[in-house]
Amino acid sequence: MSGIKRYRTPLKTARGLGSAKEGLHHWLIQRYTAVALIFLACWFLYFVISLVHADYLAATDAIAKPWNAIALVAFLLAMFWHAQLGVQVVLEDYVHTPLLAIAAQTVVRFICILGALASVYAVVRIAFGN
Repeated sequence: MSGIKRYRTPLKTARGLGSAKEGLHHWLIQRYTAVALIFLACWFLYFVISLVHADYLAATDAIAKPWNAIALVAFLLAMFWHAQLGVQVVLEDYVHTPLLAIAAQTVVRFICILGALASVYAVVRIAFGN
């Protein structure tokens, strides 16, 4: 009997602890947001540079233009989503205490959602006027 145990794979002990079937979706979303951020970050950089010497009214007028507001909201959503996914991967790889890992994941998700909501709210408020 001990000879048979020697030839068993570690799968028997890993049953129920394997993949959650979320890895590919997570990986794809992270890549999609990265590609979107390449274009949106270039637009954002151009947009911010064009506002370097602008006053408050000129900046809010520029943000209030529909295409700029839409692009800014898309940039903010992609950025916060991508950041949350990236930090999630780092926490999964380096935090090994289960309770601490769950708490950290929850805090990161909460901060990203709160940041995204506050940012989008600010842009919408500027775009539609105070």
